[in-house]
Amino acid sequence: MKFAIIKERKTPPDRRVVFSPSKLAEAKKQFPEAIFKVESSDIRVFSDEQYKALGFEVTNNMSDCDVLIGVKEVPIENLIPNKKYFFFSHTIKKQPYNRKLLKAILEKNIELYDHETIVNQKGFRLIGFGRYAGIVGTYNGFRAWGLKYNSYKLPKAETLNDQTAIIEQLNNISIPNIKILLTGSGKVAHGSQEMLDAMYIKSVSVEDYLSKSFSEPVYCKIDVLDYNKRNDGNVIDMYDFFNNPEDYKSDFMRFAKVTDYYIAGHFYGDGAPYLYTRNDVKSSDFNIKVVADISCDVNGPVATTLRASTIADPIYGYDPQSETEIDYKDDKAIVVMAVDNLPCELPKDASEGFGEQFLQHVLPAFFNGDADGILKRAKMTENGKLTEKFSYLQDYVDGKE
Repeated sequence: MKFAIIKERKTPPDRRVVFSPSKLAEAKKQFPEAIFKVESSDIRVFSDEQYKALGFEVTNNMSDCDVLIGVKEVPIENLIPNKKYFFFSHTIKKQPYNRKLLKAILEKNIELYDHETIVNQKGFRLIGFGRYAGIVGTYNGFRAWGLKYNSYKLPKAETLNDQTAIIEQLNNISIPNIKILLTGSGKVAHGSQEMLDAMYIKSVSVEDYLSKSFSEPVYCKIDVLDYNKRNDGNVIDMYDFFNNPEDYKSDFMRFAKVTDYYIAGHFYGDGAPYLYTRNDVKSSDFNIKVVADISCDVNGPVATTLRASTIADPIYGYDPQSETEIDYKDDKAIVVMAVDNLPCELPKDASEGFGEQFLQHVLPAFFNGDADGILKRAKMTENGKLTEKFSYLQDYVDGKE
């Protein structure tokens, strides 16, 4: 079987790749019967020469390959018919801007496996860039604080080589005695926590965070039952929250009263209460000054996020009273960092980590008869049609939604 590591063609350019040269070498060693080809790219964080040095063919012709593996959406004109493709298609939530892409995939008889649909038997995602979003987003939030208050200067993450360099920068600045709140329990939140721990910022309990003052910066990591409560006052468990979100209301304001810097690293499920609303932000009890919204749900549960920001221009100000965007330097402004493609700022590390996950969870399925059902669960299209699991997308493909 021939696998192709394809060039990223989306604009703005994405320097990430599913397999770094070293991870591809590991894959070849583990599956010697597999043939790996690399499409030439002048964008990728790893050069063509680095792949060639490890014995891989680098070429512009991928037509003889069976499985083509990329990161972002492949432009319609570059899709090769009758192939298997892996990439983030951004179609499973019926994103309007990619309807034509999914329609073309069906018309070209392509088998699509979206990285987001690669899950275990319980439905938990197996691969992704979440950890790196957490790492970069947390750094960007500290950078935003320094810019807002002229207290220190940090370079952009994209100018630094790796996570080690990012941590080094953070450990060279002096953080004031602020309270930092982190929401979430998945890969994003864990990546963020890595950074806070690497800075030797003290982790404190919910009780201490809410009731005590500290002579040093501290952080508190909270999950859904900390910032939501049942309408009837009962305490059950998080599964009750996931299954019956309509029975809950936000209890986030007790944290907002004492928080200076908020890092949103949670996953927000449909039907769950918003963490805080625009009316909440108007309250004199709302103390948050900087928001690093890594989750980046625009006009959603983190009400200060009016839009996604960009790597080129990562922060903006939110005026609580007018509910509009203003200069982040304005005294009224809450600073918002809401870049929606954060892992792109750490392409080397992100690529290494993603390749490790892909090698562990996906590649074996091609050589063990898909024993764990990885490919079967992930397959979105086959023989020019949506698979049963993804048949809910038919109206979307037809333009009826």
